[in-house]
Amino acid sequence: MKKVFIVILVLVALHFVTRYSLGFSVYRLGDALEVSASLGAKIACSARYVSGFDESLIVEDLASYSPATRLLDIVYDDAEKRVTANMLGLASYTGQYRDGLGCTLEIGDTTALDALQVKKVEAEAAPWPQGNQVSTVQDNYQQLTDQILHQDNQGGLQTRALLVVKDGQVVAESYAEGVDNQTQLLGWSMGKSLTAMMLGRMQTLGLVNLQQKAGFAPWQSDARQEITLEQLLTMSSGLKFNETYAPGSDSTRMLFTAYSASDVALTATAEKSPGSYFSYSSGTTNILIRWMRDELGSNQALLDFFHNEILQPLSMADTTFEVDPSGVYVGSSYIFATARDWAKMGFLMLRNGTWQGQQLLQKDWVSAAQKPISAENYQKYGYQFWLNQGGEELRWNKIPADAYMMMGNRKQVVMIVPSKQLVLVRLGWTSGSYPTEDNFARLIAL
Repeated sequence: MKKVFIVILVLVALHFVTRYSLGFSVYRLGDALEVSASLGAKIACSARYVSGFDESLIVEDLASYSPATRLLDIVYDDAEKRVTANMLGLASYTGQYRDGLGCTLEIGDTTALDALQVKKVEAEAAPWPQGNQVSTVQDNYQQLTDQILHQDNQGGLQTRALLVVKDGQVVAESYAEGVDNQTQLLGWSMGKSLTAMMLGRMQTLGLVNLQQKAGFAPWQSDARQEITLEQLLTMSSGLKFNETYAPGSDSTRMLFTAYSASDVALTATAEKSPGSYFSYSSGTTNILIRWMRDELGSNQALLDFFHNEILQPLSMADTTFEVDPSGVYVGSSYIFATARDWAKMGFLMLRNGTWQGQQLLQKDWVSAAQKPISAENYQKYGYQFWLNQGGEELRWNKIPADAYMMMGNRKQVVMIVPSKQLVLVRLGWTSGSYPTEDNFARLIAL
């Protein structure tokens, strides 16, 4: 009891040094302790065993979310590829790495994950994009990406990778110290766009009609029974979901303390009429991935579909899609890939869904994915892609109107610019603002 009292005094004292010293209110102390430990275990495990980062960088990456994470005792078991994060003896979580699945928090019974089979991508020994060989760098682009990366990191912006695809070739790629073309980097919410592409692939194969009702059993007795898959794709389902990343919120429970991410999202109640109102929600994406899992029949079937229909055709040998403790992909957030593999996702969209003569995504689907939605409150969104146009003004005036983006926390961006035949990739760990418009405008202008 004395230890608990001392810990609380320390936390309260830290909190009042400045209003945001811990990154959370002491009134949510219990939730905050849990989330700090689970966040620490999850991020540290993936950073160590998927990205290959060292302990000092991981500590700083975690602290960018909350200085409270500096109080964590993080223990790495490299032999078992397991990480345990303990918050002052009051909360403890463990993340476990599994080959092909990345890291998952050990919440509840996770033994079934050990039985999942993840196929290896047979990477083609060919130039990018068919394979992973790059010999097409152009000096003018390379000099500029080097310059931007240097300027970014001199300013503390933590840019880790910049890559440019022009006319189907990688013409520049720059990496921060400790990162290279084999480093898998977390895309956070860029995973939403890839999840949408998986659903688009199902449509191409005739396995889904986007106008059909989602049809989840718990929704059949209320207004949620009218929600369509397309409304989920466009974040206009009308569901009430707290996207605030604070201790105890829907999002933090879903990503860091729940056994099933999609179960948290599926409990969301109807707040607006379906199709009328845009509300950005990571829960919505995890509902979609859960729908795909249920439609395909099992967790293993979902893994096989992703491998057979996305990873292998695109020869994406350096991508890891992580699952929650229940074994379902966390489509909203947990996808790691090299800059070259992230660029392949963007290039598939730039190619209107065609890859080496195969129509992986219907051209009409790709067109619809970049079409502004008609929600009353916001239009710069498509099928889990952010748009530069929609409404009366552009998002970024210096960027062509037809640009659209995969975007994620810490300023991850894959920008597709059809009018310029460009794909631009920026990966990093920026906690504040980032000059995406200015930096990308310089690259587009070459």
